Amino acid sequence: MTHLIAIASGKGGVGKTWLAITLAHALTRHGQRILLVDADFGLANIDIQLGLMPERDLSTALAGLCPLAAAILHHDAGFDILPGRSGTPSLAAMAPETVDWLLRELHALAPRYDTILLDLGSGLAPALRRLAAAADSLALIVTEEPTSLTDAYAVLKLHAQDCPHPKPTHIIVNQATTPTAGQRIFATLAKACTQYLHTTPTHLGTIRRDDRVRDTIRRQTPLLTRHPTTPAATDAEAIALRLHSIEAIA
Repeated sequence: MTHLIAIASGKGGVGKTWLAITLAHALTRHGQRILLVDADFGLANIDIQLGLMPERDLSTALAGLCPLAAAILHHDAGFDILPGRSGTPSLAAMAPETVDWLLRELHALAPRYDTILLDLGSGLAPALRRLAAAADSLALIVTEEPTSLTDAYAVLKLHAQDCPHPKPTHIIVNQATTPTAGQRIFATLAKACTQYLHTTPTHLGTIRRDDRVRDTIRRQTPLLTRHPTTPAATDAEAIALRLHSIEAIA
């Protein structure tokens, strides 16, 4: 069974796309067949972070100029990528029927993969909310910033409204000063969810702040390729292993 996992955040600047790339790479290293979809409609940048120049992308397929499968790229790290296109208003304002078409096409591709990761845009606009609700689980990225927490809670509140039957929701704390700080941030968010949304997310893990992350983004290279033993890489590997174990049980 292919698992469809939506990766989201309440606000920009929390390292969501970098983390989606790193998780795709880490899950590949654990033997999974991974498709990473740049679903940050209108502000896609997976191709930029990896130094790719795709001839086809999601917008090309939506325009009917190629099948969706023809827009998929294979990265040297071992995972596949469906790139998006930045600065495309039509993607940012995607109609519900177009989102449904995309979901049908992804399900048609599902037998090729063990996991499909959807790198959603920050916040949850209607199209992104529709994708998140269709996914098997939601992984929400937060940081220690107060605005990140409040925006993340808003996303979780909307997601609870969109999913009458609760689905697994995971929290990843990124750019944390220490693992203890990450646990504290998660506990604050989990308490609010338990009290007001009557659901409690799981803490998938914490990624420590690491200057070498910026180095890999500047050099357009995956962290696990350039700095595989750095603290952030070790933390991301642990999160991927935990996610892999959760999927195996599901």
